[in-house]
Amino acid sequence: MKWGSGANHLPKIHIELPDSNTHLNNSQQMHRPKNLSSSFRLLSELVFDPSRAQVDFLRNRQDVENLTALATKNHVIIRAFRPLGLILESGGKADTACCVWEAIDQEEQRILHAVEFLKEICLGLEEGGCQATVMKSLDHWPDLGSDLDLYLDADPQAVIAIMKARFHAKVDARSWGDRLANKWNFVVPGLPELVEIHISRLGQTGEHTALSRSLKMRSRFERVGSNQFRVPAPEDRIVVSTLQRMYRHFYVRLCDIVDNARLLSSGGVDFGYLRSLGSESGIWQGIAAYLNIVSGYVESFRGVATPLPSSVIEAARFGAAQLTCRRNFLRVPIVPHSVNLYGLEFKRLLLKRELGNSLRLSLLPCLATAAVIEQKITGSDKGIW
Repeated sequence: MKWGSGANHLPKIHIELPDSNTHLNNSQQMHRPKNLSSSFRLLSELVFDPSRAQVDFLRNRQDVENLTALATKNHVIIRAFRPLGLILESGGKADTACCVWEAIDQEEQRILHAVEFLKEICLGLEEGGCQATVMKSLDHWPDLGSDLDLYLDADPQAVIAIMKARFHAKVDARSWGDRLANKWNFVVPGLPELVEIHISRLGQTGEHTALSRSLKMRSRFERVGSNQFRVPAPEDRIVVSTLQRMYRHFYVRLCDIVDNARLLSSGGVDFGYLRSLGSESGIWQGIAAYLNIVSGYVESFRGVATPLPSSVIEAARFGAAQLTCRRNFLRVPIVPHSVNLYGLEFKRLLLKRELGNSLRLSLLPCLATAAVIEQKITGSDKGIW
């Protein structure tokens, strides 16, 4: 596998720099989250409309390093920095552009190393009788997540035995949330990224089994670079991303918007199935709000919204304008939006008489409270969340 890196591997294209008098129209302003920093705004411009990117504040290596840290957290180094390097070069900022190419080279080496490990891990699990589906990590391609996420419907002890015997992996300490979610993290020698394996359940407390069955049954192989991996179907990818962003972390990264905008624009999403799957699990309103955020945020930078069917727009209770940019991410308001989504999910599980899954989900507020207390006391919620 080989990716192009640095200026010598990228096509030379002409990019017109924006006029200093360019302003947002009313529609774009309506969908713009609050308190966007200049760095977050620049990354968004680079991935959605590089011709409008304002790069004047990038004056030296330290400025680029600060932007690199933000782009890394949002998993858009490759997608944002390639056009950035070209813009800087065309503007006569060769030294600053060099820093950008260096960041791209470093990230591409990390990705190459991680993907080779991922291929071997998936192969090892398959040979041991455990079918592995790669979740989330490859959604950012050509970028890559900060850990390697897999879903398996298998005996946990069999998975642990394979990981230990074949890859000399160690099971990382498990939080309360990990145990509820039926999730294990593995430390693999030679691999900086954790391997996070979800077994038979999805959701912050492992409350979703119907969604996990859909993910398993509808997974398919897709080519990534020079390799093929089993990945979820587009609808299941949206569901997994929704659960992670709207029901677990309560913040959205730039990569999530870019990834899902690409999915929506591909025309390959079966919205009828997505609505049925989400409604049965009590998360349809969360899915609709998430996609509405994606569409609105794209419109705020590109001027054209990602198309959504009326069923999604009608079910969405809020959009990108309700988000706030804080601590490197786009934050979803806990009250009232996240609380309302949790209530709808809990109500649906109760109506379906899924008592075991309802009990799991009922522990979420206690878990969240404990995490907040632990964060304030120790500075980390690692053992809780």
